[in-house]
Amino acid sequence: MIALQIQGSQCHMANMDDQISGVAQCLHPLVRRVLAPNPSHFTLHGTQTYIVGHGEVAVIDPGPHLDAHVASILAATQGEVIRYILCTHTHNDHSPAAAPLKAATGAEIVGCAPLVLDDSGPRSDAAFDRTYAPDRVLRDGEAVSAAGWTLTGVETPGHTSNHLCLALPEADALFTGDHVMGWSTTVISPPDGDMADYMASLDKLMGRADAIYYPAHGDPVERPQRFVRSLMGHRRQREGQILRLLGDGDKPIPAMVAKMYVGLDPNLIPAAGRSVLAHLIDLERRGQVVRAGETWARAA
Repeated sequence: MIALQIQGSQCHMANMDDQISGVAQCLHPLVRRVLAPNPSHFTLHGTQTYIVGHGEVAVIDPGPHLDAHVASILAATQGEVIRYILCTHTHNDHSPAAAPLKAATGAEIVGCAPLVLDDSGPRSDAAFDRTYAPDRVLRDGEAVSAAGWTLTGVETPGHTSNHLCLALPEADALFTGDHVMGWSTTVISPPDGDMADYMASLDKLMGRADAIYYPAHGDPVERPQRFVRSLMGHRRQREGQILRLLGDGDKPIPAMVAKMYVGLDPNLIPAAGRSVLAHLIDLERRGQVVRAGETWARAA
């Protein structure tokens, strides 16, 4: 895929497969992207911070609290005013840089609600940011704006209960955070991650007419409704696998993961187990499975 790479005040074509941390790329006349230097099994090349507008701008998902990344955001907006800092959710790879960026610019922190939870999941990068303190919470349908752009909140719980997408109608675009990523399916990790909420939020996006998604990880999604449909189909397939496996006898989650994710990178097995647990909790609520300790079974 092709983007525009900014050099000084100019935008130039650049291959998005060759992203460089700290280098601003222009994806649309209203949208720039700066990659944080935090690559991992769960962030791909790193968290993508977006800058919306020109002159008076908004920064979406400022990322982890890394001095180099904050400096890159400030360099990319030199001569401009950062008016708003918006966070899609409060995992540690998304919101901690909001505080130092506010301290440097005086910008208002808006976006998702604060949430602090001791997550028992496997992702070190998914711990919740205890420093996040928004000046105000952006609820579903509420908006912030400046000359030439508007960002409207679209509540999408599931990955986390406080997850918020942001619509940019001037570009027919939706910033999807971790709700829809451009390279991998989203980890749904109980207790805060909820599969039923996640599926309902995907269905909510199906009712929208966005032309492109800008996720926090991975390339832009250029056929979003088709992509969301495939994500929903994938989750239903996983649910069907679980029910078939339990139809052959009671099983613990590790045994199900071994059958469902053959050849998976060992580093990702714990995350797969969390998603299976999220499916099982959803199925349990719907009366299709029951559990006894660490073992799960089809409901009678």
